[in-house]
Amino acid sequence: MNLTDLGYTDQIEATRKELQLEQFGIGRIVAEHKERYIVRTADGEYEAEITGNMRFTAQGREDFPAVGDWVALTPYDADFAIIHQILPRSSVLKRQAVSHSGEVQIIAANIDYAFLVQAVDRDFNLNRLERYLTICYSSNVSPIIVLTKTDLIDEQRITEIQDSITHRIKEVPVLAISNETHDGYEALNNVIEKGKTYCLLGSSGVGKSTLLNNLSGQNRMKTDVISESTHKGRHVTSHRELTILENGGILIDNPGMREVGIADTASGLETTFDEIISLAQQCRFKDCTHTTEAGCAILEAVEKGEIDEQAYENYMKMEREKSHFESTVAERRKRDKQFGKFLKNYKKKDIKNREK
Repeated sequence: MNLTDLGYTDQIEATRKELQLEQFGIGRIVAEHKERYIVRTADGEYEAEITGNMRFTAQGREDFPAVGDWVALTPYDADFAIIHQILPRSSVLKRQAVSHSGEVQIIAANIDYAFLVQAVDRDFNLNRLERYLTICYSSNVSPIIVLTKTDLIDEQRITEIQDSITHRIKEVPVLAISNETHDGYEALNNVIEKGKTYCLLGSSGVGKSTLLNNLSGQNRMKTDVISESTHKGRHVTSHRELTILENGGILIDNPGMREVGIADTASGLETTFDEIISLAQQCRFKDCTHTTEAGCAILEAVEKGEIDEQAYENYMKMEREKSHFESTVAERRKRDKQFGKFLKNYKKKDIKNREK
């Protein structure tokens, strides 16, 4: 295997030279296990750790490697290496960290396309699709909607679901497939390009692992059945892992996500809800909250049926989440700055006392 098979390009090589990293080896993170990384290089795979300096200077989760990252490393024996630096990312998929207010969780890095996977029998949810779209657009990742388990419903219902998507979501490809019969797989394979990186986003039990197994031609990921009592999927995939497919495409699987928290997604919201954002410019008041104001162009469009009411409600909910996340981040930075100032003054006072 060479680096090109992993998605390495002339642009990445040019960046490596610009950063003067020629003395290091280059590899791509293919799996992560609690800050221990599996890095694939042209010479093979290494288990790797970051340097102490990288850990010490990291200001947040985004400063640590993630699956999909290109890294500069030094091998120390046949299967162990030290990571010295992360090469600049072309994209980074992220969401608000679960149970950690104001913090970001990295989903994957250097992604070209994201498959937004939903099962048509139970999981289908337009609001959740818009959340995934917002994450993609804010990360410079192109979305492709994939509807799975089409063998469980009839053609009429499939058409209804596809129509409901195109009514609210514009210019995003929609593919309908069955992991059991492989219907739709030809169209799916046709959109996967050699050397491009794709990732799977979706809830547990929608068929992501089975899809990966079928596309790779290997039984790489464990699969499980939907619980008959709860109608929910189990978290079979427990970590992110990069796989090279039979046709040369590169696919990253992800654990199922029950929560898709919005974080730092202003540009993503503008693209996902571009029709609503455009109407906002026509509101009577510049500081319109689009809730109760007279002369609100968005509310008028909702009343006339020109804007889907559920799309409007979903937009407002995500806008509130974004604002809350931004205010929480600002508060954290303020506290960190105050604490840093306190430490600085404490050290100065300590030095003066010692001099006396």
